[in-house]
Amino acid sequence: MERPGEEIEIHLPPIIDQYERKIYDLRQIIEISKGLSSTLEYNILIDSILLTCMGHMQLIRAGIFLKKGIESENYVFHRNYKGFDVDHTREYEIESNAPLVKYLESNPKCITLNDAIKLIDDGKSLQVLKLLNPCLIVPLVHKATLNGIIILGERINLTDFTESEKEFLLEIASLAGIAVHNAALYEMATTDMMTKLKIHHYFKTLIIDEMDRAKRLERPLSLIMADLDNFKNVNDTYGHQAGDEVLIHVAKIIKESIRQIDVASRYGGEEFAIILPSTDINEALVVGERIRQNVERLPVVFEHMKLPVTLSIGITQYDPGRDLSSEDIIGRADRALYQSKAAGKNTVSFL
Repeated sequence: MERPGEEIEIHLPPIIDQYERKIYDLRQIIEISKGLSSTLEYNILIDSILLTCMGHMQLIRAGIFLKKGIESENYVFHRNYKGFDVDHTREYEIESNAPLVKYLESNPKCITLNDAIKLIDDGKSLQVLKLLNPCLIVPLVHKATLNGIIILGERINLTDFTESEKEFLLEIASLAGIAVHNAALYEMATTDMMTKLKIHHYFKTLIIDEMDRAKRLERPLSLIMADLDNFKNVNDTYGHQAGDEVLIHVAKIIKESIRQIDVASRYGGEEFAIILPSTDINEALVVGERIRQNVERLPVVFEHMKLPVTLSIGITQYDPGRDLSSEDIIGRADRALYQSKAAGKNTVSFL
């Protein structure tokens, strides 16, 4: 008989525990879905995917293989990996027609590295995975297409993944696959297909956002405007194919000369704009001079001819007191660029 004040211990049937766990997991999936759908920026999205896996599964390591760019066919280990010991002198790459890819597309499930070795005859791809030594391989499949491969390391408590946890990871991977697909479409829509830099419209939208962010967080923001010197002469002398090669070449140098958080765009025909968040004018001058020197030092090779190329550069820093619109900061950077042209070209000026 129950005594006054005595607590009764209630044992719920196992099926109720299972339902409560399922409801909890569904709520988590909804929150994860909101997080992954909140951005179309590739690098932010990749960080979100990896940190979500690490947080929910209490992992030490997480990484992802994705197609490197719009025209890329193969999957490359993304540089936003967490915790893996990587040899930076080599590239970790899996070919799009590899047996591993075909297997994961037709069998979208979590597998261990040992499972993959037993099930898949693909020495080349598996050798790449062996170098990273993941504990679990999770495919990102959307519309029967492999959009990426998540690899996960050991857990903090060193326990194995349960079947329900693998199912949960597949739910995350399914959402991540959709998000990566949408981000790729967005990347295509906002990228100049020739130079692989951002398009003019994207730049005009982003500079407004960055000005608002810089003002709100009280952080510096700088803008570089760069223009190819004597570009018309290149087209007139060597033809438009040579001109295209020059644009592609210079765009590549610009991308390699800036940070991951910086954004380079093709502003006009032969003019480029580069947004430098959290960068003051002195730091921006270092970046501008680095770009100028790199372009000058590396001529374009076209039909066995070396075409000397130089850039004139103008730089300015965002000033909330006088830059009331994006046109103000763009106009000042443009005037600095004209100063470089007037000073004999192939130089860096600032206002």
